[in-house]
Amino acid sequence: MSKLFTPTTLRGLTLRNRAVVAPMCQYSAQDGFANDWHLVHLGRFAIGGFGLVILEATGVTAEGRISYADLGLWKDEHIAPLTRIVDFLHAQGAAAGIQLAHAGRKASTPVSWNDTARMSEAEKAAVGYQHWTPVAPSPIAHSPSDDSFQTPTALDAAGIAALIEAFVAAAKRADAAGFDTVEIHAAHGYLLNQFLSPLANHRTDQYGGSRENRMRLVLEITAAVRAVWPAEKPLLVRLSVSDWHPDGWQVEDSVVLSRELKALGVDAIDCSSGGFDGAKINAVSNYQVPFAKAVRDGADIPTMAVGLLGDIHGAEAILANGEADFIALARGALDDPNWAVHAYHELGGTDYDLWPVQTDRVASRDRSLGLRGYAAS
Repeated sequence: MSKLFTPTTLRGLTLRNRAVVAPMCQYSAQDGFANDWHLVHLGRFAIGGFGLVILEATGVTAEGRISYADLGLWKDEHIAPLTRIVDFLHAQGAAAGIQLAHAGRKASTPVSWNDTARMSEAEKAAVGYQHWTPVAPSPIAHSPSDDSFQTPTALDAAGIAALIEAFVAAAKRADAAGFDTVEIHAAHGYLLNQFLSPLANHRTDQYGGSRENRMRLVLEITAAVRAVWPAEKPLLVRLSVSDWHPDGWQVEDSVVLSRELKALGVDAIDCSSGGFDGAKINAVSNYQVPFAKAVRDGADIPTMAVGLLGDIHGAEAILANGEADFIALARGALDDPNWAVHAYHELGGTDYDLWPVQTDRVASRDRSLGLRGYAAS
């Protein structure tokens, strides 16, 4: 059995394989509510054999959304449509995760395919358009050259306390919806990453200045979420392991933070990178895998590799070489929602157990054509 398709366990959760669908914003919700698009978009990955499907960045507050069209978990009414999705993922054998997020100064940004500047008020209402002033660690816009990003309001002590409680409340709702894991989003230049990075955090209180201070909010939120998230369920954190900027957050910082996160009960680190204006990123195949290995080795914690993955034998090699413990696809999964079942056969699997029973005609076709599990030996 290949490493990719060897079941693995985090706490009380056993995943059927190590193929993960990473969070992908769909910008298709209104007032934070999941709908049929989300069900079909996510459900096809479970049908396609992935072990874990993680829902997109989901706002713990309304003002924490990247855009007005993001998913949300800031009120109890959001639970039911998410439960519908979770139930379908479980019915197909996949585990369900959700990414809890706050966009900080990158909130209230446009949806690229809705030109709201030219839309009537009725058209705006039809897509759920909203606009608000974002919050951040410091009153500094993400990019002075892009007017999509506003100058945010700096969070005060009361705002930080409310933020922590918002993550806690969202985690409780995620549990009520039946999710198997939650992932705290501290990457991609969003709010928690903004607190971590000296590029965005210019505070002079206990949440700014030294690395210890800049890590404080992430650790406080993690501890608070872990305290309410069921002990048998794993907790993930997504980090931008590097800002790709000489004055920003560095790999060694992420190793130190990951050790602290592990001590608080985090079970795996989803290792991404970047998210700040001025970053110099060479985005090529597997370009973030070294980050997963650095955190895995330096913090002795399971890691998830992400970023332009998709080569099947390359994914197997990443796991076999001990560079990461999970392979996460986003754009690759969009391109091929059946990537996991295809990879299973490519890596030597001959049965069709990973395919849903409703797709047994695939096996009969392969039998007739002598393909995959029926190829001549």
